[in-house]
Amino acid sequence: MKRFTTSIARAIAALSLIIGAPVMAHEEAGWSLAIHGGAGTLNRDDMTPERDTAYRASLQAALDAGSAVLADGGSALDAITAVITRLEDDERFNAGKGAVFTWDERNEMDAAIMNGTDRSAGAVTGVTSVKNPVLLARKVMDDGRHVFLSGAGAEEFAADHGLETVLPGYFETQPRKDALERMKAEKLSALDVDLKFGTVGAVALDKSGHLAAATSTGGMTGKRWGRIGDAPVIGAGTYADDRACAVSATGWGEYFIRVGVAQTICHRMQMLGEDAQAASDAVIADVGQLGGDGGVIVVAPNGDAIFSMNTSGMYRGRATSSGVNEVAIYADE
Repeated sequence: MKRFTTSIARAIAALSLIIGAPVMAHEEAGWSLAIHGGAGTLNRDDMTPERDTAYRASLQAALDAGSAVLADGGSALDAITAVITRLEDDERFNAGKGAVFTWDERNEMDAAIMNGTDRSAGAVTGVTSVKNPVLLARKVMDDGRHVFLSGAGAEEFAADHGLETVLPGYFETQPRKDALERMKAEKLSALDVDLKFGTVGAVALDKSGHLAAATSTGGMTGKRWGRIGDAPVIGAGTYADDRACAVSATGWGEYFIRVGVAQTICHRMQMLGEDAQAASDAVIADVGQLGGDGGVIVVAPNGDAIFSMNTSGMYRGRATSSGVNEVAIYADE
């Protein structure tokens, strides 16, 4: 009887604690964002203080645009779209306005976007008149009938869906013209005239736990024969899967395609249990062993936002709900 009474007393005491305890606020889910503006030969000696400051300001503005969406409870897709459109409108980067020239003196742009929730994706290549190629890629994804559109067909799809178009001259900038002319005059390769590979990208985790990735590029200076790099290739330059990670790559596209960089990183994380940094470093090392170089940005389901590169620099930034907010250029930062 005594033991029974004691048990009742303990139960009543526990119940009173539950009833009388204050209601604890549910901890808000976190978000995470990483962005890049291209990787390559980026040395401090080649950068004036003014140019350094300008690039950092551009990166911060794009980072802030995406962070604002995520902090307000917006989707990862909307956040990366906000980042990429801002970078496409900034002529400092080789995507949208400021894209490099092909051998035939045209600006041909590629873009891709992927939703980690259901692995839906959209990609376009050889776009010449759509102001923001990433918006076209997203429209392809949202439409759902196809994943990858090219050239005139992609332009027709853009017109059918009311996307903003511009005259070809909108994308032209003098530094990009100079780079092509120097390449032709001195018989140089694209790697000799470009300080960095031409890509911008963003990856994000939103408060709902969903991942997304997007990449946009003007390609490589002097590209010919309709050359396509890794940026618009799902699994090579762009990939997102809520079960694993979101990746956007920048580098020597031919090697990133051969390695299947973006999806391979996610595969290693999901199947081998590697964290984002270890998986990314291993895959970039593989690219390097084949002779290629570049870098990636990765966001994991746990919110880790990491960079990996085998170049001297990568224009990049990251921000999280825990208070991280930084931009960088050189590999040793």
